[in-house]
Amino acid sequence: VARDDLPDGGAGASAATIREIRERSPLMGVEVLIPDFNGEEQPLRTVMEAGPDILNHNLETVRRLQQPVRKRARWDRTLSVLERAKVYAAEYGREAHTKSSLMVGLGETREEMTEAFEALRAVDVDILTIGQYLSPSASHLPVVRYYHPDEFEMLRTTAVNMGFGHVECG
Repeated sequence: VARDDLPDGGAGASAATIREIRERSPLMGVEVLIPDFNGEEQPLRTVMEAGPDILNHNLETVRRLQQPVRKRARWDRTLSVLERAKVYAAEYGREAHTKSSLMVGLGETREEMTEAFEALRAVDVDILTIGQYLSPSASHLPVVRYYHPDEFEMLRTTAVNMGFGHVECG
């Protein structure tokens, strides 16, 4: 996802891909997963002008764990990207749904998860996915605990009751 090596953070490539999909298959839904573009306006506008149906940008974890989990990301910047995506889509005469994801198993509390849900709903995020964190290597953060399927169902119910249009957990 992150293309910090490109001047536009990869926004042009994402937009071109969206347009090409639309040209080849006009009825196909398009979801795009983007970085935060360092909070810059133009790259996000470039993507939203192309007209994705779903703009996905991941919060990843609770506020307290942002720095150790996402060293370069910022909680408020992530929320701003999600909020501005809908504003820009509307400016281009389009409707876009927003989506974000959270990982669990890093030591977050239930209260912190609820705070994250509230923050995402405050910027009108429509779709939420919640998944178990699995450490990809010994140099990454360890798994603090594994969630039981019943706990995922409780999180899903909480999120649905808070107004998310669709929630996937597991």
